Amino acid sequence: MELSEASLIDKELKIRNLRLSVEARETRRSAIRWLALSLGIINPGESRLGSLAVLDAMVYYQFVNKQDPTAKELSGYISRNWEPINEKTLRYHLLRMKRMGFVENANGKFYFSPPQAGDRFDAHNWSMNMFEGFYKEVSGKIGDIVKEIKGKDALR
Repeated sequence: MELSEASLIDKELKIRNLRLSVEARETRRSAIRWLALSLGIINPGESRLGSLAVLDAMVYYQFVNKQDPTAKELSGYISRNWEPINEKTLRYHLLRMKRMGFVENANGKFYFSPPQAGDRFDAHNWSMNMFEGFYKEVSGKIGDIVKEIKGKDALR
């Protein structure tokens, strides 16, 4: 029986363990690029400034201002700190981050997916809960399938 792999994927999360170098800490932009690479929002060698600008705006509002921004507020921040971004491009990057499981929206406001417990405006709490929950779910399923494999014949 053939499996349709694409239909089995509920959620995919790519995280990279990067060295937190001195260069990554030099400027806000270099730190945002490091974060985007770590989270799999961009790939090595990519120069998607739109993704970086949207991520920066979300980090600013969520963890500095402790509020959920509207698309207009995000656009304003990006225009002031990066370069103007059109609404279609902004919404494209927000949708990508939503599909990756990082961003949610309600009532016209956007926010990082809240943790299961604790302060959602605390960066450490957010990241620990975000990845720990995903890891536990995936590792449990992996353990279950390995257990199933142990009980099956090698040729079937």
